[in-house]
Amino acid sequence: MFDVTSELLKLSNEDYKKFNEKICPDTKRELLGIKVPELRKLAKKIVKESDWKSWINTSSDKYFEEALLQGLVIAYSTLSFSEKIPLIKKFVPKIDSWAISDTFVPTLKLKKDELELTFDFLTPYLNSDKEFEIRFAVIMLLDYYINDEYIDRVLNILDNINHDGYYVKMAVAWCLAEIGIKYNEKLMKYLEGKNNLDDFTFNKTLQKMIESYRITAEQKTILKTMKRKTNRKVKK
Repeated sequence: MFDVTSELLKLSNEDYKKFNEKICPDTKRELLGIKVPELRKLAKKIVKESDWKSWINTSSDKYFEEALLQGLVIAYSTLSFSEKIPLIKKFVPKIDSWAISDTFVPTLKLKKDELELTFDFLTPYLNSDKEFEIRFAVIMLLDYYINDEYIDRVLNILDNINHDGYYVKMAVAWCLAEIGIKYNEKLMKYLEGKNNLDDFTFNKTLQKMIESYRITAEQKTILKTMKRKTNRKVKK
């Protein structure tokens, strides 16, 4: 087993560390400054050339990149999703940044026949009181469940999420905006009707849709008229 910490330290970049400190102010871990493609490459090497489960169990979690690397190793492993579940359960509480959840989730590459099992697995996280556990689950919905089979369930879940965390609200808005792009009529009916969205999340949803190149000019004109007036700001 090669020394993963040494490998991480070799990849450390001071300039990129400063950049990451600006875009990942939420993490409490020490940043090394390693680009995601380099972490992906290292993760694949760990899976291929080492006893990666032992490394995950003994990892110190000192560095931001070390935590992210654990998620990538789990995702890149050849285990089925059901086999990954115990590892993911241990990993999710380590997520303390949008960058970790948003990099880990799409790397999982869920297969169609794994969706229902995973949907049930997400329920406790969607009902969590922890900001990044909810963020993880919402990004899972965003990446894998905006489709004909799950769209109505996803909308109902998003409407019932009630958490003041900035990164939860942004994730919900992002997910709703993606629904608005793929299922515009359904999302517009939801926004124009009775819903439980706070003003910040509602307006962010509109903003993300307006900024999308996949929304028509006519649709954007309507969206601009729907913004709610609010004086309340959400702190990161």
